[in-house]
This record gives sequence, C-alpha cells and structure tokens, in this order.
Amino acid sequence: MIQRNLLKTIAIIFALSSCAVTPPENPDNICSIFKEKRSWYKAAVQTEKRWKLPPYVLMSFIYQESSFKSDAKPEREKLLGFIPWKRPSSAKGFSQALTLTWEDYKDETGNSRANRKNFADSADFIGWYASKGYYQGFERTDARSLYLAYHEGYGGFKKKTYRKKQWLINVADRVQARSTKYQQQYWGCAKDLEKKRFKIFG
Repeated sequence: MIQRNLLKTIAIIFALSSCAVTPPENPDNICSIFKEKRSWYKAAVQTEKRWKLPPYVLMSFIYQESSFKSDAKPEREKLLGFIPWKRPSSAKGFSQALTLTWEDYKDETGNSRANRKNFADSADFIGWYASKGYYQGFERTDARSLYLAYHEGYGGFKKKTYRKKQWLINVADRVQARSTKYQQQYWGCAKDLEKKRFKIFG
C-alpha cells in the first residue's frame, strides 16, 4: 500500500512538472523568445489587435513582473528576520496581477476562465489594463508611464504617488529601456515571424 501511494505521488509530481512553463532560453532578445515560444508570439499579436499594446511593451512588462515564470509570486516576508511569513500581496503569475484586479478583468472582459499562469490570459490582462490609459492621454509606446500606472493604479499615477518611490522610478526606467531594446529587435524580425505565423496558424 505504501509503495503504491508513493508511486502515485511520484506520478503526480512528474505530471505537474511536465506541465510547467519554462522561461525562454534568451529572455534578452524578443525575436529569440517568439521563435522559441510560438504560442507567446500569437498571444502578443492578439493582444496588440485587441488592445493596441505593442508586443515589445507587453514583453517588457512581463519580463519585469515575473521574468517569464508562470508560477511567480512575491517573496514571503520574514518574521523575526528569518521565519517565512505571509506574502506582501496576492500578485501571481506572468503578469503579477492582484486577485481583485484580476477578478475585475474577468468580469469586464467575460474571460471567466482566465488563469494567471496562462501566458495568453496574462498578456490579454496587461493589454486590457494598459488600454484604460489611452483615454487618459497615455501613449501606447510609453512603457515607463504605463508601467508606473500599472504599479500605482491610474488614480495613484494622477496623484504622482510614484514620486516618493525612487526605486519604482528606477524600475520603470528599466522597463522603458527594455521596451526600446525589444522594439529595435522586433522591427528586425517582425516580418519573418508573421510569415511563419501564417504557415503554422493560418
């Protein structure tokens, strides 16, 4: 009986590990990412069509938020400096979306089965959230401002709450720099990716 239960446990662990989404081999190159992860490219294209958010801005967000790890969560706080304690927020998945905001997204878009560990759902979530800024004067290529609003909320952005968080400003600058880098790379491979997309998904 014990041996049988052990085998079942091993089988479950193996099944779960085989379903895990591994980060791309070269996260610093958007062309390499999309060539390796064809479904991610398709999701990024769909997000741009639906929400007008460029793939290079989208991918710079996901890199910063989760390093392309589907099961990413904030590190646990330490009680007394060394005892693992609760997590600082409910953020989870590729987009690090908070639970309440994720529920708002599902209600508003009708994507009731959306999962934060799913790349396409996470990409759509980021596009949905970014689109709310377009009506407030945000440029869809302004990764820095969009990221600050993503972190602080649009209300917080208007109040400029980020000005008291130099660390956040530094992060937003890095997101913008990566977006610019991804943009330059993407322009060099977009046509090739599009041709292959039609061959695979057409």
